[in-house]
Amino acid sequence: MAEEKSFQRITRNDLKRLVTIARLEREDFFTRHKEYAILYRKRVLCSALCGGAALHFINGLTGIRTFDVFTFYAEHPEAPFPHWHEERYDYGPGRKFGRLPGAPESFRGRPVNLAGRSIGASPADDPIEALHYYLRRGASPVARRLAEQALVLLEPEKLVGYVAWPTLVPARPSPIGAD
Repeated sequence: MAEEKSFQRITRNDLKRLVTIARLEREDFFTRHKEYAILYRKRVLCSALCGGAALHFINGLTGIRTFDVFTFYAEHPEAPFPHWHEERYDYGPGRKFGRLPGAPESFRGRPVNLAGRSIGASPADDPIEALHYYLRRGASPVARRLAEQALVLLEPEKLVGYVAWPTLVPARPSPIGAD
């Protein structure tokens, strides 16, 4: 019988598998939506494992129901990344993490929920600082929900496994007049 949660340890190789899935999905999206490819293909700041799976990576106790992966883009001045874009992929053979009960029959492993958001940053900005600013500002329901969870970076490659949130870094002061 499939278990609701897996308590298997998430390794760096597992994170790399999630990066591969995120990149495949991103390329598929850009192939289908050329208008967003023009604006966003070169504006990827970072991608992150979020929610319960990220917390499980950190503490090993939470368990994994699904893998939630967000890609964060430096917002283009012409249009935000589409908030409606969400996809679901199969992690793959479920021997390690098992299969989620109720997942589509075609899934052999845990679902990977993929989403993207554009955030107030430029492509040259430090992805960690940009992500912290986005989460602390909490300007959207998604930003507030993510700020209540954990985020573990998947990209850029040099930061795979870096716990980006929660952080002990003091809050960045808001610009004068901003709320």
